[in-house]
Amino acid sequence: MQTQLADFIKNTPKGIEADSILRRCVHCGFCTATCPTYRLLGDELDSPRGRIYLIKQMLEGEPITRKTQLHLDRCLTCRTCENTCPSGVQYARLLDIGRHLVEQKVARPFWDKIQRAMLRWVLPYPRRFNTLLGLGRVARPLLPSRLKKQIPARIHYATPLMMQRTRTVLLLDGCVQSGLAPHFNQATTAVLARLGITTVSVKQARCCGAVSYHLNAEEEAKATIRQTIDAWWPQVEQGVEAIVMTASGCGAMVKEYHYVLRDDPLYAEKAAKISALTKDLSEIITLNDAKKLGEMGRGHSPVAFHPPCTLQHGQRLYGQVESILKQLGFQLVPVTDSYLCCGSAGTYSILQPELSQQLLANRIAALEANHPSCIVTANIGCWHHLASASHLPVKHWIELLLPQNGGQ
Repeated sequence: MQTQLADFIKNTPKGIEADSILRRCVHCGFCTATCPTYRLLGDELDSPRGRIYLIKQMLEGEPITRKTQLHLDRCLTCRTCENTCPSGVQYARLLDIGRHLVEQKVARPFWDKIQRAMLRWVLPYPRRFNTLLGLGRVARPLLPSRLKKQIPARIHYATPLMMQRTRTVLLLDGCVQSGLAPHFNQATTAVLARLGITTVSVKQARCCGAVSYHLNAEEEAKATIRQTIDAWWPQVEQGVEAIVMTASGCGAMVKEYHYVLRDDPLYAEKAAKISALTKDLSEIITLNDAKKLGEMGRGHSPVAFHPPCTLQHGQRLYGQVESILKQLGFQLVPVTDSYLCCGSAGTYSILQPELSQQLLANRIAALEANHPSCIVTANIGCWHHLASASHLPVKHWIELLLPQNGGQ
């Protein structure tokens, strides 16, 4: 794609990066076939190719309008298109540049501003979020059934007994996950203990920075990221084996720290080290480890696995969880179009509820079509979103590896 970037951005770091990405696009349109929003709306401007044209026009000095903002807002940033693209266009990075520019040039409606500000003020802060969640749990018996499903009940798994352990990893508690589903990390701690792995969490590492970053508050996100790096750094210096993510959305973000802070003279090297150490949980539990756990799924009813976009497209860990579960003897039912997003996409389900609900209905239909006993996934957002609509139990896949949930 030929470009003629405007003077205001042409020689800036973002302009140079955007120009390089744009020039890789060959207009082939392969991305439209796998884009969830294009499949729903049939509008070229709600496809990756259409949004690339919009961003190109902005960078070349064309007027930036509310319509441009709307089409960029509608993107899930699921990154399915990146895996489809034969030219290797880094669409998500181009989208971040485009959204940042739009945010500077186009005023948002008042309610939109308030909503985004509230999300940034509440979600990354566990104390604030958990206070509101606690109030919701108190009021839960009085709420309509639809709202009750948005406030999950507490689940607790016992702390495993001490045993001989030769490996140590860090766990991120997470901002929202620490309140909504702390049992994910409890289950992880119990399963890893059986494999001789000690887990350590650092309370000061409260948020990965993804919420602010994807709501165009880049400097706010960088401040959060620096705080998280500082919290983890003593453990890194002590030689921790890995930083393990039980939420694939957080994992995708932390693996990008090296890129986000690449120009920071004080943190660039540390960020690169953190990114290199970061592993999804499915990268820590190898197939050899699964053998040690035994065939836990033998006799278990079939399950449906929903691979989060941040796992399969963001981190490109295709089939990793599925291989582990199959190794353990679990039967996975086939799921149509498993590459498609469930509509959670961070704050997307709140900011774009109509599109999100359509995507959710499609995913639930596909996941339940072959009558599994439950649905499992690998990300807090997907788990909460799917559980709000499915009549089946929805779990993190690590929960299946607990003796009481696996073999019967």
